[in-house]
Amino acid sequence: MKRNLVIALFVLSNLGLLSAQASAEVLRATVIRMATLYVSPDSNSAKMRQVERGRELVIMETIPNWVHVEATLGLRATAGEEQEPQVVTGWILDKGVVRDTLPDGDRIIFGEAIDSEDQASRRNGRRGAADDALRLYYRAAEYFPKSPLAAESMYRSADIRWQVERVDVMSRPSAKEQEAFLRQGMNEQYMKEVIKKFPGTKWADLAVFHLIENKLCGDWLGASKCPVKEAETYENYAKDHPQSPAVAEALYDAAYRWSALIEIYKTEEQAKKADESKSRALALAHRVSEQSPQSDWSARAQRLLYLINQGVPTYGNAQE
Repeated sequence: MKRNLVIALFVLSNLGLLSAQASAEVLRATVIRMATLYVSPDSNSAKMRQVERGRELVIMETIPNWVHVEATLGLRATAGEEQEPQVVTGWILDKGVVRDTLPDGDRIIFGEAIDSEDQASRRNGRRGAADDALRLYYRAAEYFPKSPLAAESMYRSADIRWQVERVDVMSRPSAKEQEAFLRQGMNEQYMKEVIKKFPGTKWADLAVFHLIENKLCGDWLGASKCPVKEAETYENYAKDHPQSPAVAEALYDAAYRWSALIEIYKTEEQAKKADESKSRALALAHRVSEQSPQSDWSARAQRLLYLINQGVPTYGNAQE
């Protein structure tokens, strides 16, 4: 009995090893052009689906000029809830198929992602190019995690998702709600993935900066509560992430909110706090100008300094 148990454990152990080896041998790929999925390796056979750029493929078999794949397909993967992915098996022409073993495969996929992003920015660019770009960037990071481009690729993918979803979120009536928790925010999953997988990088710092947006009030309603909280959030970000490329922007965002509080505190009949807000706004604007003299934020900080020193309100409808 004991011997049979040992044998059974040995068999199970080896089955697990074989399973792990089989998993390790899975060859993944993606396409950098629109591909057609056929029933059989013949361009005259029935067409099943179109495979967009950046879709995840598992290669099952390769013959001359053709690849038998499992393709994970779906609809748009940006705003709103995503559909359950569909796994479809078929054949595609072996053209533009980038394997995860291909030398410089990371650069090839990254380059196609850049091109797709450029297409998305054009007035008459390719339809669906933004979705192509976010998928391609993600594949580059997923398939080549040790690539020097991996962190940036994952961040760019998350950033495109965030920006596309933001358009939808901010178009809803709930975007004007004062409290952030009363409105739907952008999906944080992909930004948090950047932070988790690439901690300590500038891309993680930028991902953290994005997450602040979900904490902002929709409308201050002329009250001091929201701008005070937001100004402190931006100042803390600059303190906690001193090497971030977004430090100048964060300091400017804080300075603007303190400048807005000058007038807000006056309406709340808190003259002392209005003076304190002016001092904090001026100090932060000077920091931006001194620390990032060549940036756009420096120019905007100079404008803010001028307005404050001239006594021109930066918030509300106050006019002289």
